[in-house]
Amino acid sequence: VQLQASGGGLVQAGDSLRLSCAASGRSFSSYVMGWFRQAPGGEREFVAGVGRNGIGTSYADSVKGRFSISGDNAKNTVYLQMNSLKPEDTAVYYCAASVVFGTREERRYAFWGQGTLVTVSS
Repeated sequence: VQLQASGGGLVQAGDSLRLSCAASGRSFSSYVMGWFRQAPGGEREFVAGVGRNGIGTSYADSVKGRFSISGDNAKNTVYLQMNSLKPEDTAVYYCAASVVFGTREERRYAFWGQGTLVTVSS
């Protein structure tokens, strides 16, 4: 599966943004899909994930209640809706696909899209 992330940009604190991850080559519903992010000078960290066929979601504590992951089978696209953005959400966001059930571990994700930069100003 090939993944293409998009939707990043410059926003102000409190704003919303929706990231998209378009899959090609195979349906994203065949995989566990995840969003990760890497802040400047930081390590890449798990943000949100959804299980195969859209069953089950999980979120990092730092985004719980503000971010939401979802998918559109018709468009073969996974979304990350980000609300109430904070400056600490500034990072390059990556989407990824895994065949391992219920994982948040970066090393378990075999397929990665290129990152999309989200910058949140205060």
